[in-house]
Amino acid sequence: MLNISPVNQNYESLTRKYDGIRQIEAKSTSPLFKRFLLMVSMILLALLFFPWTQNIRSNGMVTTLYPGQRPQKLQSVIAGRIEKWYVKEGDKVLKGDTILRISEIKEDYFDPQLLQRTADQLNAKQSAVGAYERKVTALDNQIGALLKSGQLRLQQANNRLRQSMLRVTTDSIDLKAQEAAFQVAAEQYARMEQLHKEGLRSLTDLEARRLTMQRAQASMIAAENKLITSQNDLLNAKIELGSISAKYREDISKAESDKFSTLSNLYDAEATVTKMQNQFSNYTMRSGYYYVTAPQDGYVTEVLSAGVGENIKESTEIATIMPTEAQLAVSIYVKAIDLPLLDTGRKVRIQFDGWPAIVFSGWPGTSYGTYGGIIFAIDKFTDNNGKFRILVKPDPTDHPWPTALRVGSGAIGMCLLNNVPIWYELWRKINGFPPDFYHSLKSNEENKK
Repeated sequence: MLNISPVNQNYESLTRKYDGIRQIEAKSTSPLFKRFLLMVSMILLALLFFPWTQNIRSNGMVTTLYPGQRPQKLQSVIAGRIEKWYVKEGDKVLKGDTILRISEIKEDYFDPQLLQRTADQLNAKQSAVGAYERKVTALDNQIGALLKSGQLRLQQANNRLRQSMLRVTTDSIDLKAQEAAFQVAAEQYARMEQLHKEGLRSLTDLEARRLTMQRAQASMIAAENKLITSQNDLLNAKIELGSISAKYREDISKAESDKFSTLSNLYDAEATVTKMQNQFSNYTMRSGYYYVTAPQDGYVTEVLSAGVGENIKESTEIATIMPTEAQLAVSIYVKAIDLPLLDTGRKVRIQFDGWPAIVFSGWPGTSYGTYGGIIFAIDKFTDNNGKFRILVKPDPTDHPWPTALRVGSGAIGMCLLNNVPIWYELWRKINGFPPDFYHSLKSNEENKK
């Protein structure tokens, strides 16, 4: 059956059954409450137009601005055995203070007189180099003397050769003269013999002419013999000149060969000296590594290899030192979607762990217990967690950071962006939009400059 009656029978039965419903229907809203609701609505509406500072919140930790001011691991350059510790955890050390002493464990360096013996070997080899240098100098002097003596001997042999050549010329002229004299004497004898046959000359004159002819012939033969002797002397002078030149070339070549052999030995000795000098320097520097010293002023925070008599290898971490003077900074990690919104020089509000704070993220001016910072650097690549690291340094225009801060403490960073109305920020968050990103014309011109 359809219920088409204008009166709800179920509702009427409920009102008769329950008194609370009848009392609520009997009451009416007071004008004061209506004004209160209207005022609250107007205040909420006005609040929607209040400015709100967009920001990017991210967790981070306290670090130092420069790598040299961060905690450092002391390492041993050489392998060795720990003999004695000179500090304990918490001690303050200055640059150059001894941290610990180690002893040698490699058999190549066990000799306690290793440096002295190596120095003696080096001095001996340097003396050998000096001896080779003096020998080279002596050979140079010998070669110079041979060259000078050879030049004099060659000049002397050339003089003898020229004398022999002149003597041959003189003897050949004498031979020509004697041949002419013999020819004249022979013709005179022939004429005298004809006159004797005709009876015009006596036999005595003929015999005198024969004697003159024979004397001229003997003189010619003597001149020819003398010429042959001079020619032999000329040949001997030429042979002597060649033998002198060959002999001195041989002597000079031998001296130069000895010189080059000595130079080769000298270069080998110099190479050995250089190698030994390098070895001696290495031994000297290694002996300085037996004492591990502090690289800078700081505090010994943790000892990693504590056992006396414990063997350690090269590059083994021994202890940790925290520098005394460090310019603190905060490293925070932001998502890739927020990275384009940030640039160096942007303001950041920081809340440190252990320092009470009242934070209104949208109204940084009304927050209490936060500290100012400026973005100093932004990494160009992501971290292992897929975020980008932002390095924040203290804001010099804001109040200083707490002096009791320690490296490694936690922090929360709020990178301040643009100022927008609250209704816009609510609308952006409801729709999941990123914060506004724009640069003013002035900032663009400064970047271009």
